[in-house]
Amino acid sequence: MENKISGKVYVLGNDIDTDQIIPAHYLTYNPAIPEERKMFGKYALCGLPEASQGLPFGKIPFVEKDADRSGYKLIVAGKNFGCGSSREHAPLALQQSGIEAVVAEFYARIFFRNSVNGGYLIPFETPARLVEKFKTGEDVELDVRSGILKNKTQNTEFPLKPLGDILPILEAGDIFRYAGKK
Repeated sequence: MENKISGKVYVLGNDIDTDQIIPAHYLTYNPAIPEERKMFGKYALCGLPEASQGLPFGKIPFVEKDADRSGYKLIVAGKNFGCGSSREHAPLALQQSGIEAVVAEFYARIFFRNSVNGGYLIPFETPARLVEKFKTGEDVELDVRSGILKNKTQNTEFPLKPLGDILPILEAGDIFRYAGKK
């Protein structure tokens, strides 16, 4: 796990569900086969509606046409990120697309646990609503250790909630490697 994550941010609203993250008809790919595992990244967030909650979903592609990965490193989202079905493929799809962390107001519990247990991405929570304070494509930097998210484009920063008990699991890589150290 890197101490700092820098790159472009993709901004989403509330209630982004697992079918928006990776629609069910793409679950025919086998993540154990490397060529097929890449397809989860290619189709990540392709289930977003054209427009929702006043944010530009559909107008700014998450993964460019004919690309296997996104140009974004971090997602800033609203409430209830990862709601819907309990599919483990949702955090995998984001990880395969190039996302290293998601900052949301709160998560659906199963999405949160799947993210941590599989070591797919870092699920930070924010005490403040940030979706109106960031624009898709802005440069950001997340200091994982201090829990500070910087909007480098606007020269602002925001404290996030501490990772707490999940930090050692993320540092180990996933729940199995963490358990192996005990």
